[in-house]
Amino acid sequence: MLLSDLAGLTRGGLTGGPYRWHGISSVQNRLKQMQDEMQGMLSGFTERQLRQYPAINLWTSEEGVLVSAELPGVNADDLDITVVGRTLTLKGTRKAQEPNETDDCCHRRECRYGTFARAIELPYEVEGAKVSAKFDKGVLTLTLPRAEADKPRKINITSN
Repeated sequence: MLLSDLAGLTRGGLTGGPYRWHGISSVQNRLKQMQDEMQGMLSGFTERQLRQYPAINLWTSEEGVLVSAELPGVNADDLDITVVGRTLTLKGTRKAQEPNETDDCCHRRECRYGTFARAIELPYEVEGAKVSAKFDKGVLTLTLPRAEADKPRKINITSN
């Protein structure tokens, strides 16, 4: 987009010049149009982000992967964790908080409740039998040791 398009100028001449001014209303209309386009793009981003529950942090080393997931309000019994190949899947349920009897109405409800599932592609194969999980104060921490077959090997060189 050209700055002249934003300003409402078009080719065709303003007293013989290369541009003509169409007034402030065309600038306001174009700014409103741009704002609507940006809002549309950002609302799609927000919806995609909301589907990315739970929030995940993932660290890797030569020895394995460490994953932490924030799961406030979720009970450990309501979680299902599986590793198949290089895919880690977290499934669970977060139960809704019921309002107190003294509450008249809910003014805002932004916390997400219900079932969730999140699959994460791991950077390498892990030893599924050696995976450990710890759940403390709403934070799930998974330790996923790297599969021996997938670890880099040092190759010794012999000379004659």
